[in-house]
Amino acid sequence: MFGVRPVLVVIAVLLTVVAGVPAAAQDIDTESPAPSQAARIENRIDTGPTLTWLSVYSPSMDRTIEVQVLTPAERKGPRPTLYMLSGSGENEPSSSIWLRKGNAAEFFRDKNVNVVLPLAGPASFYTDWENDDPRLGRYRFETFLTQELPPLIDAEFEGNGTDGVAGLSMGAQSAMMLAARNPDKYSAVAAYSGCFLSEGILGQTVMRSIVAGYGGNANNMLGGPLNAGWAAHDLLVNAEALRGMSIYLFSASGLPGPHERYETLEDLDTLVIGGAIEVGTDFCTRLLRDRLVELNIPATFDLGSPGTHSWPYWADQLAKSWPTLAAGLEP
Repeated sequence: MFGVRPVLVVIAVLLTVVAGVPAAAQDIDTESPAPSQAARIENRIDTGPTLTWLSVYSPSMDRTIEVQVLTPAERKGPRPTLYMLSGSGENEPSSSIWLRKGNAAEFFRDKNVNVVLPLAGPASFYTDWENDDPRLGRYRFETFLTQELPPLIDAEFEGNGTDGVAGLSMGAQSAMMLAARNPDKYSAVAAYSGCFLSEGILGQTVMRSIVAGYGGNANNMLGGPLNAGWAAHDLLVNAEALRGMSIYLFSASGLPGPHERYETLEDLDTLVIGGAIEVGTDFCTRLLRDRLVELNIPATFDLGSPGTHSWPYWADQLAKSWPTLAAGLEP
C-alpha cells in the first residue's frame, strides 16, 4: 500500500510533463538528404561586447542550429567552456532563457570561461534519437554537443578543450546524461531541479509524456519500453561514470521560499504547480544523491531549502554552483 508521500511524489513528478508545454508542434518533413559536409559556422553576429550569435550547421541533423556564446569582458588567453541547457518549454529561438531570466550575461562577464547556450531541442532531452520523429524531426543533440560543436567553439573563442555542462529541469537531466555518457568529455556538471530516472515506469512515464506534449513519440527517442536505450540513459544505473567529475546538484523542497509572491494568478500558479513539481525533482535528486554516496563519489549538494520550480532559484544557483563548476574546469 502506498503511503501519502510516495503518492504525492508521483503526482508531483508527473506534473512536470504539463508545465510549460506549448501548443502541439507543426509537422516536420524528415525526408532530408544524407549530410555531405562537415560541421561549420555559417554565420556569426557579435550582438554585444560579450555576446555572440552563431548559426552552426550540424551534419548529424543536416540543419542549422542557432547558438549564443558568452565570452569574458577581459579575455585572459585560452579558457574552458561551459555548455548550459534549457528546460523543456524554454527553447525560445530569439534568446536563451539563461540570458532572459538567469542573469547569465552579467554573472559570467568577469569569469574567464566561454558559455555556450543552444537555442534548439524542445523535448529532445539533448540526446541522439534512434529514429527521426514525424513531428519533431531529426534529433542528434548528443552528437552535436559532444562532437560537432566543441571544436568550432574552441577554434572561434580560444577554448582550451576543457568542457563542463549544466542545465535546469529537463536540461538538468540532459546535462547529467551527457556527462555520464561522455565521461572523457566533461570535467564538471551541474543539475538544477532535475529528475534523473529513465529506466522503469516512473522515469519513462515522465520522459514519454514530455515528448508527447510536443507531439512526438518517445519510441523514436530511446525505443520501445523494453529497449536498452532507457537503461543506458538512467543516471542511477550509470552513476559510476560520473566519478572524477566536479558535480553539483540542486533541488528545493517545493515549499514557499524567499522568492514567492502572492499578487497575481501567475504567482499562484508558480506556488501551487511549481511547488508540486519541485517536490518531485527533490525526490529524484535525493535518489541520485543517495546513489553517489553509496558509490563514494564526491559531489556538492544543495537540497531541500524552501523554494519552487521557478527561475529566481535557478538564477541564484549560478553563483552557488560556480565554485564547484570552476574547480572542475580549472586546468
